[in-house]
Amino acid sequence: MIHALQSLLLLIFPVLVIVAALRDATSYTIPNWISLALLAGFPPVALALGLPLSVIGLNLGIGGVALATGMGMFALGWIGGGDAKLFAAAALWLGWPAAISYLAITGMAGGALAVGLLGLRSIYVRPFVPAGPAWFARLAQPGENVPYGVAIALGALMAFPASALVARL
Repeated sequence: MIHALQSLLLLIFPVLVIVAALRDATSYTIPNWISLALLAGFPPVALALGLPLSVIGLNLGIGGVALATGMGMFALGWIGGGDAKLFAAAALWLGWPAAISYLAITGMAGGALAVGLLGLRSIYVRPFVPAGPAWFARLAQPGENVPYGVAIALGALMAFPASALVARL
């Protein structure tokens, strides 16, 4: 029974980052409640899984560094504020050493997303887009932003199995 509850608690992370990615792709916004839910959900999940306090502290430090980095990228106009908050909240859950693969995969996924959107926004593909849903037409709009939350979610989901939380299960 305890193992099943722990497994259910671990589902909080992937569900929330998937919701964030879908919201970003369809509306170019990541609601604050998603990042806040990740932030609030981490301590009880970490304690329920018996994560040592030293590891919890390390995860908090990694989340703080990710928040500072994300806010710097936001200040430079590279990503949106919701992206920065999601990036940090996911880093909090992932901790060390999963943060390394999270960073690498998120960067590669962001590059692939940008290239894919450039193709979608090209003069060759764009004429076929109006037949789709409105949110997809917006993705294909030249000059529109990149929903980087999609790349963040992919990086987070790929790195999650290497996190200390999953290792405790």
